[in-house]
Amino acid sequence: MIADEATLARLMAASQKGDKAAYNVLLAEAGMWLERYFRRRVPPHQLDDLVQDVMMALHNKRSTYDPDRPFLPWLSAIARYRWIDHLRKVYKHEADLLEDGDASVDSEEDVVEARVSLERLFVNLPAKQSEVIELVKIEGLSIREAAERTGQSESLVKVNIHRGLKKLSALVEKAD
Repeated sequence: MIADEATLARLMAASQKGDKAAYNVLLAEAGMWLERYFRRRVPPHQLDDLVQDVMMALHNKRSTYDPDRPFLPWLSAIARYRWIDHLRKVYKHEADLLEDGDASVDSEEDVVEARVSLERLFVNLPAKQSEVIELVKIEGLSIREAAERTGQSESLVKVNIHRGLKKLSALVEKAD
C-alpha cells in the first residue's frame, strides 16, 4: 500500500492520540516514502542510514505535527534538513580524511556523488547565494568570515543564504 496525503495525515493524527496500529502503518508508509525521496539523492549504501535517521526524527518530533496541516510537507521538511545535515557530515568527514592523507576509494566516491548532486542544485541559484551557502553551511565558516571572504555585508550574506536555501528547498520538493 502506498498511502496518499489524506491517509498519512489521518494516520499521524490517530498516532498522536495513542493508536499504536495507526502508528505502525504510518511508520511503514513513511519509510517507503522516504526511500523513494532519498533514492536519487544519496548513494545506495547510505540510503538506509538516512531513512532511519529521519524515522527517528519523525518519532521524536511527532508531537509538533499539526493535524490541521498536510503531513507530507511536514515530513519532507524533516527529510530535507536531515539530508542537508547528512551532506554536511559527509563533506566534513571527507575533509578530515583528506587532511590525514588516508582517504579511501569508497569515501572519495561518496564525496564526488554528493558534490555532483549539490552542484546540480547550485546551478539553479545565483552565484552569490551558492557561494555563501557553501561557505557557511558546508565549510562551516561564520557569517562574518563569509562576508569578509565574499565582500558582501553580513546582512546580505544572511539574506542570500535564506533565499538560496528557500529556493533549494522548493527545487528538492518539486523533484518529487
